[in-house]
Amino acid sequence: MEKELSNSCTNTCAGLKPSSEMKLILQLSLAFLKMENQFLPLQASFAREFAQDWVGAWNSHDLERILNHYDDEAVLTSPFALRLLNGDGTVRGKAALREYFVRGLQTFPDLHFELIDVLWGIETIVVYYLNSVRGSKTAEVMLLSPGGKISRVWANYNL
Repeated sequence: MEKELSNSCTNTCAGLKPSSEMKLILQLSLAFLKMENQFLPLQASFAREFAQDWVGAWNSHDLERILNHYDDEAVLTSPFALRLLNGDGTVRGKAALREYFVRGLQTFPDLHFELIDVLWGIETIVVYYLNSVRGSKTAEVMLLSPGGKISRVWANYNL
């Protein structure tokens, strides 16, 4: 992408001397692209820290801390959401996630997760944990945005 922007300016501005403002805009654009993609591809240390913080947020029952892990347009699909919400099992957007999480925390005030393992790929993290309320294991497959937030998540249970 960086090379494309540079080539685009070279091709578009052929024969013209770019102004200092144009140079600054190009530099800021390139810096933004680098910053936006700073989390991808995922590294082991980031994946582990993310999973530990995610579990810690849930164990604290701090809704804002939990939601901080999710993109504004995040989509969650879960068999539990299917039962709790009587819908299609999919929760779309941060506002809907907020309502779903509040309902879950109210339904299970003793909810506690114990992290078992963390797996990661290029842009996904799998958080494998024990749910103390149900006594079951859960694996959540999380697709992360370039900014390091959950954009899509699929919850899988051994109910």
